[in-house]
Amino acid sequence: MTTTAPITTAVQPVAALERLFAPRGIAVVGASRNPGKLGAALARSLEGFTAAGGRVALVNGRDDTMYRSVREAVQDGPIDLVMICVPAPSCPGVLAEAAEAGAGAAVICGGGFAEAGGDGVEYQRELESVVAASGIRLLGPNTSGFLAPHSSLTASFVPGVARVRPGRVAVVAASGGVNHALAFLLTDAGHGISLAVGLGNGVDVTAPDVLDHLADDPHTTAVALHIESVADGPRLVDSVRRLSARRPVVALVVGRHDVGAFAASHTGALATSWRTTRAALAQAGAVIVDDERELVDAVGALSVTRARPCADPGVGVVTAQAGPGLLLLDDLRGRKARVPELTETSRRGLAELLPPLTFQRNPVDTGRPGPELAQVLETVSADTGVDVVAGYALHEPDAVDVVDAAVLGRRDGVPMVIGLGGSGTEVTAARRALLDAGIAVASDPRGVAAATGALLADARSRSRDTAPATASAVPTEVTGAHDEDRAKELVSRLGVTTPPRRACDSRAAAHAALVELGGGPVAVKLLDATVVHKTEIGGVHLGIATPADLDVALDGLEAIGARRYLVEAMAQPGVDLVVGARRDPVFGPVVLLGLGGTTAEALADVSIRLAPVTPAEAAVMPSELAGHALLDGWRGGPVLDTGELGRFVAALGDLLLANPALDDVEVNPLRLTAQGLVALDAVILTKETDDAQPDL
Repeated sequence: MTTTAPITTAVQPVAALERLFAPRGIAVVGASRNPGKLGAALARSLEGFTAAGGRVALVNGRDDTMYRSVREAVQDGPIDLVMICVPAPSCPGVLAEAAEAGAGAAVICGGGFAEAGGDGVEYQRELESVVAASGIRLLGPNTSGFLAPHSSLTASFVPGVARVRPGRVAVVAASGGVNHALAFLLTDAGHGISLAVGLGNGVDVTAPDVLDHLADDPHTTAVALHIESVADGPRLVDSVRRLSARRPVVALVVGRHDVGAFAASHTGALATSWRTTRAALAQAGAVIVDDERELVDAVGALSVTRARPCADPGVGVVTAQAGPGLLLLDDLRGRKARVPELTETSRRGLAELLPPLTFQRNPVDTGRPGPELAQVLETVSADTGVDVVAGYALHEPDAVDVVDAAVLGRRDGVPMVIGLGGSGTEVTAARRALLDAGIAVASDPRGVAAATGALLADARSRSRDTAPATASAVPTEVTGAHDEDRAKELVSRLGVTTPPRRACDSRAAAHAALVELGGGPVAVKLLDATVVHKTEIGGVHLGIATPADLDVALDGLEAIGARRYLVEAMAQPGVDLVVGARRDPVFGPVVLLGLGGTTAEALADVSIRLAPVTPAEAAVMPSELAGHALLDGWRGGPVLDTGELGRFVAALGDLLLANPALDDVEVNPLRLTAQGLVALDAVILTKETDDAQPDL
């Protein structure tokens, strides 16, 4: 999927968000005495702000008991924030009045704008014009608002949000509904909220604005980021990179499956490429999760603790019940967590604490836990191969106090995640006590694995240099149409081997090439820069070994209109990869690596990075493929030199950056052989060839 960017405006100063999220006074325009109206619901939600000493002015020109305008309201005290609860056609005028009255920010909760199409698109453009002309900051439209519990500010019409307690986790969500759903889930999990923002259509205030604001927020220790669409990829990446250097960011990206039409109706913008967005955010330092439950477990853990930066951190698993322990271990393995065997010293210490029939190598199965649990946790934490401890136990206060055991057993610099099974107020209180002690908590084995996985991902990310790479020297002035022969000439200049070949303008030249290349076997291909997918139209003939075979192949190529041919030596067998670089419409130049050949699109087993990327970072990409074992001597096959591949992938990205006329470079297949990497096919598309003829 690709993104159709919503209407955008000039970036406003981040400092102005203080008037949005920490206002001295708030005006509700469209306030009502009718309890069922939106304006009445907002006024009720703001009662806590009033009780804390804030000012709320109700504005309704048709109600004599209220202010008739924002201009009138400011006569009695400052109004920093205006909550607008009027129909869409009236919103631009009200927003302009608020700006003229000196308000610094506004929230428009109602819909009927770009997400609805029709006249709504024009209403949204009018809002954009007001923002651009006045500098007022606008959250929304089409949002349920925001929560700032530390300021007793509930700028939302959603019932029940007042019970969301102050805490350390900030939520930045594309959807107002998701914003509240996450706030409630985090509350139920024992975490408080520092700030929770639903962006809605994002006419002005967008995710990067809020992320930049949070970088200096003293109440926030971790950020949950929910993405549906991206208008400005580089700006989002820059904001995540800056923020994640100071506090962790956990991101959930919507769009694994085809949800584009619904996303368009929801926010007025199509969901962006799921894989590219996830890869870009991870490269910037964010921890990536798959669903909202995992998001809560991950950001909750990172809000209380972080592991030391480490390229390959190890996990020590301690379980008081074997069954849940197996679930935990299985989930951790699926997250590529390293669960190393404990050292001999650690095992000797555990043998003195635990019954002989318990498993003590890692994971450590304690059996029904007792007072020794604290020493077990301490022993595992002290193991030289352990960077994070993941534990699970049922709440059995008659057997052991899990909270005391965890507090006594933890070790400085080695974070701990404890899954505490059970229900009721005592369990809730115990989980809260663990959080207050700086120990991450989950309610089940899957939650422990998700929290642990987040700590590991954060540690790996912080061990890498997330600063943008510097592009290397590559060929420039790449323009014009490139057939396969010309494309391979360029690829070979980047350091990758290409097979011996001859470009032929006639049948006689093709027969001469067969002789020159040793008499076969050879591949005979259509040579035409306008045809990208030659195999699909019968443009590739393999294993040609005799003049008679060659004539048959040439007859087939001429039948599809071929005028030129490529005769090329056949490569040795191996594992086929696809490597490419392209200009993403949202994030700009990206590089891609995947399992390739004719099945590349069906497998969709890929790793993506923003360009430029360092050779060292690109060398990590093969390990992210589900089929990475095929590249490590699978059943006697060839072994990938990740350094060689990393240099080539990085060079492809640099090539795109150095050549503005270059749109797309793809080598597919790039075959891994016993002698190294060989480019068997190459496609180069430039702006001059974007309007090339369709495949024959």
